[in-house]
Parts: sequence; structure tokens; C-alpha cells
Amino acid sequence: MKKLITLFLVAACTHTFAQKLDSLTVEKITRDPKWIGTSPSNVHWSDDSKKVYFNWATDGADREELYSITSADTKPQKVSLDDRKVLPPENGNWNKKHTIKLFEKNGDIFLSDIAKGKITQLTSTTDRESNPVFNNDESSVLFIRNDNLYALKLNSGELKQLTNFVRSGAAVQPVPTGRRGRQGNNNKTDNSNTNQQEKWLKDQQLELFDVIKEKAKDDKWNAAERKVLQPEKLKEINVDDKRISGLSLSPDGRYITYRLITSPKDEKLTIVPDYVTASGYTEDIQNREKVGGPQSTSESFIFDTQRDTVYSISTKEIPGIKDLPDYIKDYPKELEARTKLNEDRKVSISGPHWNEDGKYAVVLVNAQDNKDRWIMKLDAATGQLNLIDREHNDAWVGGPGAYNLGWIDNTHFYYQSEASGYSHIYVADVSTGDKKQLTSGKWEVQTLELSRDKKTFYFTANMEHPGVTDFYKIPVNGGTPVKLTSMKGGNEITLSPDEKWLAIRYSYTNKPWDLYLQANKPGAKATKITNSASGEYNSYPWRAPEIITFKNRYGSDVYARVYEPKTPDPAKPAVVFVHGAGYLQNVTYSWSYYFREYMFNNLLADKGYYVIDIDYTASAGYGRDWRTGIYRHMGGKDLSDEVDGVKYLVDKYGVNPKHVGMYGGSYGGFMTLMALFTEPNVFTSGAAIRSVTDWAHYNHGYTDDILNEPYNDEKAYRQSSPIYFANGLKGNLLMLHGMVDQNVNFQDIIRLTQKLIELHKDNWWLAPYPVEDHAFEVPSSWTDEYKRIFKLFEGTLKK
Repeated sequence: MKKLITLFLVAACTHTFAQKLDSLTVEKITRDPKWIGTSPSNVHWSDDSKKVYFNWATDGADREELYSITSADTKPQKVSLDDRKVLPPENGNWNKKHTIKLFEKNGDIFLSDIAKGKITQLTSTTDRESNPVFNNDESSVLFIRNDNLYALKLNSGELKQLTNFVRSGAAVQPVPTGRRGRQGNNNKTDNSNTNQQEKWLKDQQLELFDVIKEKAKDDKWNAAERKVLQPEKLKEINVDDKRISGLSLSPDGRYITYRLITSPKDEKLTIVPDYVTASGYTEDIQNREKVGGPQSTSESFIFDTQRDTVYSISTKEIPGIKDLPDYIKDYPKELEARTKLNEDRKVSISGPHWNEDGKYAVVLVNAQDNKDRWIMKLDAATGQLNLIDREHNDAWVGGPGAYNLGWIDNTHFYYQSEASGYSHIYVADVSTGDKKQLTSGKWEVQTLELSRDKKTFYFTANMEHPGVTDFYKIPVNGGTPVKLTSMKGGNEITLSPDEKWLAIRYSYTNKPWDLYLQANKPGAKATKITNSASGEYNSYPWRAPEIITFKNRYGSDVYARVYEPKTPDPAKPAVVFVHGAGYLQNVTYSWSYYFREYMFNNLLADKGYYVIDIDYTASAGYGRDWRTGIYRHMGGKDLSDEVDGVKYLVDKYGVNPKHVGMYGGSYGGFMTLMALFTEPNVFTSGAAIRSVTDWAHYNHGYTDDILNEPYNDEKAYRQSSPIYFANGLKGNLLMLHGMVDQNVNFQDIIRLTQKLIELHKDNWWLAPYPVEDHAFEVPSSWTDEYKRIFKLFEGTLKK
């Protein structure tokens, strides 16, 4: 018995030892992230507000599962497969009283009566029905099937088709046998003569023969009878090969609005070769367009069912529709040519958003060049537009909440705008044109929702500090925002349908996300529901990096995280980590999206490095001007902020300016290349991960906003693309890239590699990862990647 007890204790001690993280290594921190613990995700409420559902895994579990809690019993319970099978989806459309919800599931439409706890299936077909909504009096359900709009009456079950979109196409005619046409025109036939001949023959037959005259008379009478006796045929609307989107019905049932999207012809896509495949053959992945390629265009229409006519929404009266972009001044010949053309800009219209009584409709209009966003009142009877608000930006319109808008009542419409320099809440009276700004200050409204009674706005904002998010409420007619959360860090809120409870996903800089439950009251205590971090993770004293500010060369405050070593290395080295995406905020008091890099920065600090992580110009969370500060010059103010951050480390901590490295992925990789190519006296070494090397080869949606198009603004691309500055490389460059990267294609790094070869540079290395896309997934790839980066810094920054 003693022997068994001894063996048990030895095994237990061994397990405990294995779960303790005494020191950090690359191998330990780059394992499958499950070792850290699995944070709750996909947090949502049951429709009756009684349960909170979330995906989660307990410490040591192999996979995530669905859990639930109630306000009375906050111990997480697994949801069985049988229960999951009958759960309605979290999304759907409610009736006005918020008692009945429509939703789509597996291509069919369902109705959930919350009070009765009953779900009724409304359709069961092999076709896919989608986008169910109630009509204005809630007597019918509107939905889309095969690109057409239908109405299903709830009391009788009568189904009515409301639109009849058809697609025309010239059928290929068979080549007739016998005599051929004129030589050289065998594949083209002129039918004009043939049609005239057929008409002449028919007219002759009618003139000569009484029997044909009588038949024609009968046919005319029969057609008249059919018109009276048979139901009127639904109007055919020809859409050719265009895609249909945005189908909606006005509250009075008269107007049907829709958008037709024309896809670009001869669109050329990049190809990504996949070398490690199950087939053993190299397989090509059709990928994406490059910036400047042909783009889809759209036109919006109104079908007036009362007049049985279709007409387009007119865009020619939009203020500024002919405006040329400001950058065109740099190209006088192009400016002259485009001024002469005097063309309308291409726009896309979304909506309309109808008020409840159907008197007013509002649409959102976006310029394809993204330099304007208009909110406009639509006259559905004429298709004319009248301005409510115009937001213009010589760079590009954006920021949080650009598409948050809706009705408060029958005359007041709310939206978000960066007009003040920061994204805030505005309300417009569409009957008078008056506008009111509800929130203000040097902070951003990041999420926004209207209460069920339409008297209160709930919103998330970084009001107290750029890196702290809290949940607030404010009356729709304005006032002082009331703070509802109190935990310093990141707060992601899911409000219960009855608006009595807050499900909070909360984190801190060194604490991963966990779930909390709190009553929807100021000062209420938040109860912790999950403990997600593993014992092994918690066994290590992770730094909460100090969040500091420094002045950049332009006098602006720049926010940064600093990881200070307890025992600095004698060489006083420093590493700059550069977050990706460009428009992303990483200097927060919440758990970072870059959790591996957070751990790697801890490892570097343990090894004696100072590490700084900067929210450089163009990062999210700091308003419009910071967001657009890289317009037409990526690698300009964003990079100078990094250089100024190095100066801060040198001045405050005595970092050796000869021992500074940089690393980052995606946009961070691009910045690393620009740093080593254009600031070689500041950065000794750099690791550029999945880097953009030439912006002319990146996608359209992201790049066109910031740099316009290569053939229209070549200057912007030349001063922003690392490949043009590769000759400036003096330090040590490590490039790492996934070969199946469908975001920043592997071709990007190959082109730069060839350029470095031609420039006879020899202080660079390329590490390709054959099975990795943009975001690496295989732990061994992460381990190899960061071992190489660590080796680079250890070998070059401590000499």
C-alpha cells in the first residue's frame, strides 16, 4: 500500500512540475495556444434573456464546446448535442414588441414565439429562403427565394411572389444547312433583312386569305378574354447577368427597391501554388485581384408596383458627385483630362431605411473612391435624393461605426460620423434638416445600439483612456453619458434582449479574456463566470507592460507599451515590435490579439532587452487625423513614430542606439522592411514576417483607400513600397513568409528576393513556410519562425 501511495505522489508531483512555467523559451510559448487556456467566445443570449451561451473549454479540455449560464446559476453547464440541435440562431428579426423572432436555419424560415416557447417552421423546400422580415403591419413575412421577393401571410398561409426577375441572354443559333451567307461572315448573321421579309410574307397572307383573317380576329378576341379572365402576369424585370442585392419592400407595400451589381469583365486574379497537397500534385489556388484592377459597379432601382414601372435612383444631383480627388493636382495633365470629361463619380447605394409610417426613406451613398459618404433622403415616387449629411475626407472616409445608422422615431435618424475628428453620435431631423451631435470629445464611439424603447443609446467608447473601453448609455435627445462598467481593461458587452443584464468579455494586458455577468446598472458588481487561463500560464509572472506616451517629431502624443527588463543585458539592446493591419490598436489595457508576440516580448525582456510596442500613426483608437496620417505615404509618419520611439528608449533607459532591432508581421513586416531600407542607421537588424513589399501587388479594398490606384497616383506607390528602397539595406534582414499566403502572396517576397540578388546584397535570409497561409496555424511553423527571429537578435544586438 505504501508503494502505491508513493507512486501516486511521484506521479502527482511530476504532473505539477510539468504544469509550472519556470522560464520562457520559444518552444514553450509557441505551442498550440490551448496550453494558455481557452477564452470564452461567441457570447450571446437566449431570446428570452434567461441564458447566456458561449463557446469555451475548461483547463485541459481538448476542444471548445457550447456552455450556458443563467443569472440565478452562474456555474457553466455544457449544452448537449440534442439541445444544440433545436437552438435557434442568435441572429434574426423581431416584431415591434420584441416578442416574436423570425430566423433562417438551413435555408428555411422559422418563427419563434418567445412567450409560448414555441418555434414554427414556415417553409420547408429544397430552395433556399433567406432574409426573413415582418412587413409593416406584421401580417406577413417577407423573404427572398431564388433572388425574388415573396410575402407569406401568417393567418392564411397564402404565398405571393412580389418580384419576377428574369435573365435574358442571346441564345446561340444553329448554323442552317444549305446555302451559306457571304464569305467572311459565317459566324455573324444580319437578321434585319430576314425579319423584314418574314413580316412582308405575313402581311401578304393576311391580305390574300379570308381564313387567316378570321383566325386573326378570333385570336384577338381570345386574347381580350384571357386578359379579363386570367390573373395579371407579374411584371418581368430583366436583370441580364447582374447580381441582385438589397431587396426590400416599403411599409405601405408599394415600392420594392433593389440593387444590381455588375461584376468586372476579364478580371485577372492572382494564383497561389499549393505545394504540399494530399494529391501529391501542385494545386493552384485562384486568389484575388490586385489594386487598380476592374471593380464591380452597382445601380439601385425602384419598382413601383402601383404604376407597374421600374426606374433608377438618380445620383446626378448628389452634391460633389463630379468632384475630383485632391491628389490629382500633382498630375496636371490628368487633372486637365478629367476636368474636361466632367464625369460623375461611381457610387454605391445601400438601403433604403424606411421610418415606421413609411413617409420617409433614407439611403447611405458611398463613393467608390471612398472620399465621400452621403446620407440622403429618398423620394421613392421619383427616385430623387436630397442631402441629410455629407462626410468628406481628402484621404478616405472611415473610422468606427461608419455604417451604424437607423431611425429613432418617424422624423429622427441617427448615425455616426468623424466630422469632429473623432467618431461620435449624431441625430438628424429629416423633416427640417436640423442635425445635433450627441457625444463629443477626443475619444471614439466604437459600438452603438438603440434600446428597445428607442429612448436610450448604448455604446462602447474609450472615453477615459485610449486603451480602455467601457460601456455607456445616453438619452437619445442628448445629455451626459452614464458609465455602466467599472473594470479597467477591455470590456466587450453583449446586452440581454430585455436589457436587464450585461454579459461582459473582460481582459487585462496580462490576463486573457474571461466572461462576467453584471446587472445593467451603474456601479453594479460584475460576477466572474469563467477562469480561462491555465495553471501553467498563471504560474509565470507575466508583465503588465507600462503604457507610456512620448512626443513624436510633430508634437503629437504617441502611445506605447514598454517591457522593461529586470536585469538589462550589458549591451543595452532594444527591440521594436510593430503590430499589423495598420488600422489596429495594440496599446491597450486589454489582452492583445498578438498574444504570441506578447509572450515573446516577455521572453526578450527576460533576456535583457528593452521592448517597445507603439501605436504608430494610422493605428485605431485615436481619431480621424491619426487614422489617415499615412495617406499617400505608408512608411512615412508611421515609421518616423517608430524612430522617435527608439529615441525615447535611448533617452530614458540608456539603450544602445547601435543595438536596436525590429520585428512584425503583415503591415509590421512592411514597416520592418522600410525601417531597414530607409533608416539603416537606426535599426541594426529586423525580422519581416509575411510582409508587403510592393503595394501595387496588394488587394484593392485596403490599398486603394490609402494610396489611390497605381496608374493614377504612381508617386504614392513609389514612396510607400519597400522594393524601391532595397538598395538602402545595410543591417541584417530576416524575411519569413507562408508559401500559401492568400492575403500577402508569396510572390511579394519572391520579387523582393530577386531585387536583393540583383543588388548584390548578402546580409539577408529568407525562411519559407510551405503549408502556411497569412496567419500561421501549425505550431512547428510558429516555433521555427520565432527561433530564427530570436537567434537573429541574440547574434546581432548583443555584440
